Amino acid sequence: MHIEPGLVDASKIFLSYATGAAALGYSARLALDMLRKEGAGALLLRSLVATALVFASFEILPHHPVGVSEVHLILGTTLLLMLGAAPAAIGLAAGLLVQSLFFAPQDLPQYGMNVTTLLVPLFATAALARRIIPRATAYVDLTYTQTLKLSLAYQGGIVAWVAFWALYGQGVGAGNLQSIASFGAAYMGVVLLEPLVDLAVLAGAKALRGLQGSALLQSRVYSAV
Repeated sequence: MHIEPGLVDASKIFLSYATGAAALGYSARLALDMLRKEGAGALLLRSLVATALVFASFEILPHHPVGVSEVHLILGTTLLLMLGAAPAAIGLAAGLLVQSLFFAPQDLPQYGMNVTTLLVPLFATAALARRIIPRATAYVDLTYTQTLKLSLAYQGGIVAWVAFWALYGQGVGAGNLQSIASFGAAYMGVVLLEPLVDLAVLAGAKALRGLQGSALLQSRVYSAV
């Protein structure tokens, strides 16, 4: 996703600074929790990997303007499952910031909106994962149905936040509603594709058992709680 410049007027954009700060603050809390449990090395390594993958997804993978935003394959659930919530959140925030600073400076005013739209659904998806994935199940043993539920939560959250910003900025005119609907419909393709990417990455991890216990991947990938 990508909030276009001008979607929310400068007189209203202050709200995005508050939501963005709250999302980044919660990310910091997750990072501190991970720091205490797993150490600085694991947090730094996974965060750097997540940042690189997010930046690559923004700059290399196909992305198309549709309706009020752009459709991206962001790999949010993949990062969450493989690296954990804190590195995924840091990677999404940092990858987005690097892109805005060096490749799309016109997007900097929208950073609060974009980071909110990426991070809040991630936190909700992490909470959902704790509810729907049995504690006795390692992530490498997840099914398509389970990963589809996570993708629906994450991508649905992104669509909901984009719709909120569009309505907040442009109102409920027929043209705006049609653009929101077009964007939401386009994201259904991502919802169906992302679980396949998740399963492919998890299958690769399952085949590479040598990574078990390394700082690169979170322990839940291979081990039940």
